[in-house]
Amino acid sequence: MPTTTRIAPSKSLRTWPTCSGAGRFFLLAFLLLAACTDAKPPSPNADLAAQRNAMVAQQIAARGISDAATLAAMRTVPRHEFLPMRLRSEAYADYPLPIGHGQTISQPYVVAFMTEAIRPQPGEKILEIGSGSGYQAAVLAEIGADVYTIEIVEPLAEMSGQTLQRLGYKNAHVLHGDGYRGWPEHAPFDAIIVTCAPDKIPAPLVEQLRDGGRMIIPVGSGMNQELVLLRKTGDKIEQQSVLPVRFVPMTGEAQAD
Repeated sequence: MPTTTRIAPSKSLRTWPTCSGAGRFFLLAFLLLAACTDAKPPSPNADLAAQRNAMVAQQIAARGISDAATLAAMRTVPRHEFLPMRLRSEAYADYPLPIGHGQTISQPYVVAFMTEAIRPQPGEKILEIGSGSGYQAAVLAEIGADVYTIEIVEPLAEMSGQTLQRLGYKNAHVLHGDGYRGWPEHAPFDAIIVTCAPDKIPAPLVEQLRDGGRMIIPVGSGMNQELVLLRKTGDKIEQQSVLPVRFVPMTGEAQAD
């Protein structure tokens, strides 16, 4: 901010009690200019925070998402940081956006819906299949979960890892690889989120859920996809379709299964 000299109006008027009309005019102009110059310009970060708050209020809470931790994380995580620079002005809009390599960052409501569906808790271990740009992992990490996320597209894995690290999410761990078989070294998981759609639920992911674990996963192809919520209790798997969606397909081994 430029440095300005403040002049108290009352003190200034006592200094020049006999100034002419023109003098008084220039004095008033000077005081107005000083006041305007001293005003702080709008903060870009404040504007983005306002956009995030509006996003949560209008796109998420208004549609029934009520979990306090989910709403707080969505208000906090800077979604624009997970987008290409040319698309950052659209970061808080109500639709998915391309992130390159044929992949997208999900619509904010869908991210919130999937997060609330598994009810992540601080300290829980969560597996994500399909890191993309890292936004969903950041939301889970913001809540306090220990996140293990796998991305099959190497440039996206590198980018998401760098972004999560730069933003300070040390509890998010990124692996470049095929997520079909999960991350057995860190299993079992309290919850699993899948952000790409296989034709059927991969058995290795079900196996890596702990007893009582939850999974949210889009299943199907093309326009015929449903988000399916699973809960594992012993050897029993309960599942229900909860939302029609459209995700990019799960690639790699899932396509050969």
